Amino acid sequence: MRRLVRFAAIFVCLTAFPFLVECRAQEQSKTPSVDFIDRIHLGDLIDIHVAGYLEYDWRGRLTPEGFLDGYQHVAKQIYAHCRSEQELANEIDRALSEILRNPKTEVRIIDRSGRPYATIDGAVRTPQRIQFRRAARLNEVIIHAGGFTERASGQVIISRPPGASCARLPIPARSERFEISVSDILAGKPEANPVIVSGDLIVVIEASPVYLLGAVHGQGKIDFRPDLTVSRAIDSAGGLSKNALPQQVKIFRRDGGSSMIAVDVAKIRAKQADDITLRPFDIIDVPFKGKPPRTLPPVFDVDRENDERRAKLPVKIIE
Repeated sequence: MRRLVRFAAIFVCLTAFPFLVECRAQEQSKTPSVDFIDRIHLGDLIDIHVAGYLEYDWRGRLTPEGFLDGYQHVAKQIYAHCRSEQELANEIDRALSEILRNPKTEVRIIDRSGRPYATIDGAVRTPQRIQFRRAARLNEVIIHAGGFTERASGQVIISRPPGASCARLPIPARSERFEISVSDILAGKPEANPVIVSGDLIVVIEASPVYLLGAVHGQGKIDFRPDLTVSRAIDSAGGLSKNALPQQVKIFRRDGGSSMIAVDVAKIRAKQADDITLRPFDIIDVPFKGKPPRTLPPVFDVDRENDERRAKLPVKIIE
């Protein structure tokens, strides 16, 4: 008899299982998905209303760790980062149910302007910071930045810090980096058009520079190209000034360390020496007459300059 009952129970489970799976799938399909941009981000201003209990209402932001900052109506801190409004409301209901009878909480994001900006920089016509009110893809962001300039080298790099957005759950522990070809973007390949999120740094890589310092008419940097030589670089900078010492030109080169190459531009002009081919990031120093020549390469704090400049870029709101 026991065997018969056990067999019947197993038979019912086996026959009912597909139906249960189908019902569960239908139930999940009816559950509305929450877009990542509608989840609670760091910097959002959140409003909490508990029906019938005004003293438990609250308005504020998150701590850097992602908890409600200053919500002291429950014993434990409540984690809110990247939760939906309904998920956070359910969590607050569970916490308040220990002290209130059948609490009903409503959560709303009332201000999203405090979210981290995305930034697009490099070889675009209008570098800018971006604030998202909706999801946007890379091609739209590039259009808002005015498109590529002639200095674009052919590569776009996207750096994504952890926790700045809710695009990936669970939140990655480390920063992410994506490299995309400009040719793939222009060809319209789907994999070259990712969604851009808060905190992203998009850099359209410019052609590598070569620097010219000292007794030249146009100090600064020029774009590197494969056939660039010392004499051509000096001509691109407007040529030597009258008080230049062409026999004592130096190239400071970074080859994992730093090396110095002595160059006699006068001999190159006279076809008595080979015109040295340059490499990206070479520094050409032309000394002045009557001044001691430079013995150490100059330091360019490019990263710091970029950080300060990007913090002052205009803000575009995509809504």
